[in-house]
Amino acid sequence: MRHPSTPELALADLLQCLAAEAGLARSTLASYRQQGRRFASWMHDQGLAHCGELTTSHLVEFLASLRAAGLAEATVAHHLVVVRLLLRHLVREGELTRDASAALDSPRLASVLPKTLSAAEVEALLAAPAGTSARDLRDRALLEVLYACGARVSEACGLELDGLARESRVVRVTGKGNKTRVVPLGSRAWEALDAWLRGGRPGIPQAAKSARVFLSARGAPLSRTAAWRIVRAAALRAGIGKPVSPHWLRHSFATHLIEAGADLRAVQEMLGHASIRTTEVYTHLDAEHVRSLHRLYHPRGAGSA
Repeated sequence: MRHPSTPELALADLLQCLAAEAGLARSTLASYRQQGRRFASWMHDQGLAHCGELTTSHLVEFLASLRAAGLAEATVAHHLVVVRLLLRHLVREGELTRDASAALDSPRLASVLPKTLSAAEVEALLAAPAGTSARDLRDRALLEVLYACGARVSEACGLELDGLARESRVVRVTGKGNKTRVVPLGSRAWEALDAWLRGGRPGIPQAAKSARVFLSARGAPLSRTAAWRIVRAAALRAGIGKPVSPHWLRHSFATHLIEAGADLRAVQEMLGHASIRTTEVYTHLDAEHVRSLHRLYHPRGAGSA
């Protein structure tokens, strides 16, 4: 067995393997790096030179230190995920004979339902960029795509021209782990896309050299940060007093489909969820929607659970 690495070297090796073998997004790797560095720093503070010295009690103390620092339970759970990945990687590499995290239970997280918009709020949001400038055409097309196919913001920003199939009215989306899926796009979204591609995008510098659908004013691929700002600005313009993010449109897409009776498996495929359990959270939203209707309209509904 090799001598266990320092936590910094072990983390660097893990991230290199994840980037090469798992195809994780750069944002995910950056998050793992940040959380792994926090763990490495904590180890040094405890006088632990390498991961072979770790015990389950040490890990319990590390998680307690995160809670004492005021971190949310979900963030604590994310740190534990990185620690587990790190230790399992070292076991696979033959640097450790045991995984000190194996005996730990994952923190129990409160069930948090996704934030969604009503159909009326979505309509107002999509109509917010009402002008004819290239910026408005792009912003309207982006908003329509986010809602029409339930894309993650990174997926929408990464859309490429050769992934648009006008005749069959579908788009090819590249999601987590570089997995691709084909998602239908409605007529209004296609109209907004066509308006941008024919009336806005051609006037953008360097547009002809880029494969990306959505570009900045200077011709660079639209960033996730810029997309967030576009969604937030549209929400403010539409008078929606909520901290709307691109993911709200993804959640609204799924919730509205299920409320309309869509098959859960079909919604899972369109969202690109690996597990049906991830998609099932939207059925809880639908159940709350039904209860709200019952309270509102049933003669004995007022005040019922």
